[in-house]
Amino acid sequence: MDYDQDKVDEMVLALLWLTQTGDGRTWKGHDWVAMDRLHTKGYISDPKSKAKSVVLSEEGERLSRELFERHFARKG
Repeated sequence: MDYDQDKVDEMVLALLWLTQTGDGRTWKGHDWVAMDRLHTKGYISDPKSKAKSVVLSEEGERLSRELFERHFARKG
């Protein structure tokens, strides 16, 4: 299936905010290809490690929160 990879990356980045531990770390249990793209874009540390989490960059953390609020916050 052909799909919009940027939209998928946006959703994965938004969901990374949901699993953030408060110190910039977030669980990396998402699609590996999308996680590699987020790393290439500079939003997260390299997901190819033995650690169960990745670290959001400053920009990744800001954008992750913004996307989570945009797509999942209750309005009103």
